[in-house]
Amino acid sequence: MNILMPVAVAAACLILGYRWYPRYIGRVFKEDDTRITPCERLADGKDYVKSRTHVVFGHHFATIAGAGPIVGPTLALAYGWQPVWLWLVIGGIFFGAMHDMTAMFVSAREGGKSIGAIARTTLGPLGYLLNLTVLIFVLAIINAIFLNLSVTALTSLYPLDALRLDPTQTMLGTVEINGVQNAHIGGIATTSVFLITLFAPVLGWLIRKDKISTGSAYLVATVTCVASVVLGFFFPVTLSGDNWRVLMTVYILIACALPVWLVLQPRDFTNVQLLYGGMLLLFVGAIVAGLRGASIQAPGVDLAAGQAALRAPLWPILFITVACGAISGFHSLVASGTTSKQIPKESDIRRIGYGAMVTETFFAVLVLVAVGSMLSQAEYMSVVYPPGVATNPVLGFALGAGRLINLALPFIPVAIAVVFGILMLEGFVVTTLDSSVRLCRYLIQEAWDVAFAGQAPAWTRNILVNSSIAVALMFLFSISGTVRQMWPIFGAGNQLIGALALTTVSVWLAQRARQTTFAVVPAAFMIITTCAALFILAKNNLSGGNIWLGSAATALLFLAVGAVVVGMTRFTQAISADAVKVEI
Repeated sequence: MNILMPVAVAAACLILGYRWYPRYIGRVFKEDDTRITPCERLADGKDYVKSRTHVVFGHHFATIAGAGPIVGPTLALAYGWQPVWLWLVIGGIFFGAMHDMTAMFVSAREGGKSIGAIARTTLGPLGYLLNLTVLIFVLAIINAIFLNLSVTALTSLYPLDALRLDPTQTMLGTVEINGVQNAHIGGIATTSVFLITLFAPVLGWLIRKDKISTGSAYLVATVTCVASVVLGFFFPVTLSGDNWRVLMTVYILIACALPVWLVLQPRDFTNVQLLYGGMLLLFVGAIVAGLRGASIQAPGVDLAAGQAALRAPLWPILFITVACGAISGFHSLVASGTTSKQIPKESDIRRIGYGAMVTETFFAVLVLVAVGSMLSQAEYMSVVYPPGVATNPVLGFALGAGRLINLALPFIPVAIAVVFGILMLEGFVVTTLDSSVRLCRYLIQEAWDVAFAGQAPAWTRNILVNSSIAVALMFLFSISGTVRQMWPIFGAGNQLIGALALTTVSVWLAQRARQTTFAVVPAAFMIITTCAALFILAKNNLSGGNIWLGSAATALLFLAVGAVVVGMTRFTQAISADAVKVEI
């Protein structure tokens, strides 16, 4: 099939979904731009910061996208491209974007509280405790996976001949492995990451003090991105994986303790220009290559190959593998943890909450098409699922994206296009880590309040203490397993958070006598799917001797069942109550 077909149909469906569905959701929530949002009512200059809509969108999109829409579809492609494409489109419109928007809306109405804190009032003390435990546990795994993906991206090697480069070339640094010259394509991205991060406080100050217009901010951010990449080619920084892991850990510890406007916002805003540019290149590449007759090489459906690669049947494993491109519980943490504290008016919840997710879904479709069309099935399996070697979806995506861009725009060499693919993934990963560890910090502070029954000592509110705990959990998980080992647990835990967030939203709406079907049905589907996946993962890992992952899956399964029982009880109580609670 010509690649234009899945891209065009997905784009049309997502545009129609964005035009219709969030307006319906907004009516259910009684969207009102005259209502004062938390960023003004609770302004503190650190977390509650009124920000420009474009800046908040950039921060939110760069944070929620992460590595999920790249890694998930690339891994799930083993089942064939058609089931992945179908779940991306349906899930993005009716599950993921709705989930993100509703979580952000409830948070905004509850003073910018996190979805975990909101569960305290909607699901009661037990439901809150179960939610909080799941959130901290899964966030630690998410942070560890993204840290390891960052290490993989920035230390990536690939043979020169596969990049169509001569052994005498000087554009990329090389290293010889088993007599084969390999290009060190991660060094350029490392330099870019360093430079963008160093410049972030300057841009943050300019935006914060209104020294620069929105248009000028876009220009400065774009120039910074381009300059960082160009300098990366001249001065690539080569670090070992262990050194990069330690350096990233130290940076994240510092970044998540600083005010949101100083590093987090401007870094995300700058980095998202690179992501926008990458998406545009992929989109143009798909259109031009499609017009030139490029077709998808991956099989439409290949259940046997998928089951062999992912060691489980299509249902439920496909849904937890695709993860962020269709629905991600992590998004509810971002929507309620940082973004809801920055939005200037309620209509921005529709534009940012729903709009950012459908944008991410379309990006996931482009990733699926790029990898599925530019890599043969044999090469895909050898790169993404190499026997006896760690899974490398990062390289699979970079090769697919690089070849697609080169096919459509021949003046861009394959090597540069592949490097750009690595830059895109690293940009998503680092921006997600910045916010994700900060979110974990918030939740740890909430946990102290529960542990000390509301009488927590002053040190439990210390930003550096809670940031250190969050970073330590991330680092310990990151050195305990590979991406391939942890991704299924991450996917299941991530979808479990999504199911719990939708359960919390459903109860919140039911307590106010609002329509709930649009949230309840996806919540039920995700609960059933996640529990089935956790059961399979627990059984497979325990029987296979992987006690660590088997125990983690078992623990999440028990937490899921407990949270579901509590959620169903509270929901039943809410819809059967005669009196309607006063809306906050």
